[in-house]
Amino acid sequence: MLTFDFAQKFAREWIASWNAHDLNAVLAYYSADFVIETPMTLLMKPNSQGKLANKEAVKAYWTIGLQRIPDLEFKLLDVLIGMNTLTIYYLNKATKNKAAEMLFFNEELQVCKSFVHYS
Repeated sequence: MLTFDFAQKFAREWIASWNAHDLNAVLAYYSADFVIETPMTLLMKPNSQGKLANKEAVKAYWTIGLQRIPDLEFKLLDVLIGMNTLTIYYLNKATKNKAAEMLFFNEELQVCKSFVHYS
């Protein structure tokens, strides 16, 4: 089970890595076989069914995202904790949209799966 302290620290560092636009730092939180499900993938990859699998595919997707939103900045709103999951609720200051990202952790405390929800 994840601890509250781990969840808070993880969320703050995750947000800071995104705000620095440091994809290598962001990707360090994820396992090699990481899977993300997000409706945003449908905009760039209509045949993806909203899912990308493996770190390299996600890196390519996020690289395009950072190019499209060069002023990307997240503001942490809240962190919710589950057994082996946490949800980061944040505001994208560039787009004014809110998102809740549910992260599933493996035994090595790396994110192995993520579901993203947008307002």
